[in-house]
Amino acid sequence: MSIQELIAGVNDRLTPTERRIAQLVLDDPTLLAFGTVSDLANRAETSRPSIVRFANKLGFDGYTELQRMIREGLSNQLNSPSHRIRHRESSLAPVRSGIQGAIDHLFDTIDIGRLDQLAEPIASADHVWILTGETSKAGALVLQSGLSMLRPDARLVGEHSTGHELSSARSSDVAVVFDFARYRRNSVTAARTLADLGVPIIAVTDGPLSPLVSLTKVWCELRIPAVGPFDSSVTSVLIAELLVAQVAHQLGTSAMEHIDQLEAMWRSTGTYLEYSPRTHRKIESQPRST
Repeated sequence: MSIQELIAGVNDRLTPTERRIAQLVLDDPTLLAFGTVSDLANRAETSRPSIVRFANKLGFDGYTELQRMIREGLSNQLNSPSHRIRHRESSLAPVRSGIQGAIDHLFDTIDIGRLDQLAEPIASADHVWILTGETSKAGALVLQSGLSMLRPDARLVGEHSTGHELSSARSSDVAVVFDFARYRRNSVTAARTLADLGVPIIAVTDGPLSPLVSLTKVWCELRIPAVGPFDSSVTSVLIAELLVAQVAHQLGTSAMEHIDQLEAMWRSTGTYLEYSPRTHRKIESQPRST
């Protein structure tokens, strides 16, 4: 089990001091990989025994075992947009590296079996409720668009109509929540309310310290690199596309029938413009003036 999963398992039992330690562990892997107990304690503004108790809570015998286990797979906390503007890179190389690293991390941690686990509740639910924050909306939109072509009753919930829209949610439904730090209050509180009602939650988030992780065992971690002052949407769109493809596979014939009905409706209503671009354009010669 990875350190991210171990932290997620005790998310709701961490004290404020332990959450501070956990955040440091995820934010600065070099501190833990090469530092001492005292180094980490000083950075967390706590005591050495607190560090050891944190390691024990995660199931480690001591700091040395914790140090060995968390040298890999740690996600970095992103700076605020204004900080990024002030510290703008003069090269696109960091952006390329960050996005490539985030994509690699996704494919390193998500396989077909994991996609099946995430997609199965979406395929079998009566209704699919999709919740999102503003900065994580791109992936949620792609998921809703794709699901709407595969099955009925997949809805992106608007922030200002959350209570009204979710009032009919039942335990036979599923909620898919996209949200990353800084977490949107509406997304988290709505997800928590649905979980209390028995609605299964699928969380697409950015690490085991996300408040969404304590609501479900079905979640996936994305790394969210920066492009300029804002978070990139590349990995959230990619996981949405992978989920849509896996749901289509699981639905099989019913998905194909739904697509065929949709295509027939588009044709009958003239949804798409019948247009073929000209490959060659004949230019008529103009008569010369005399």
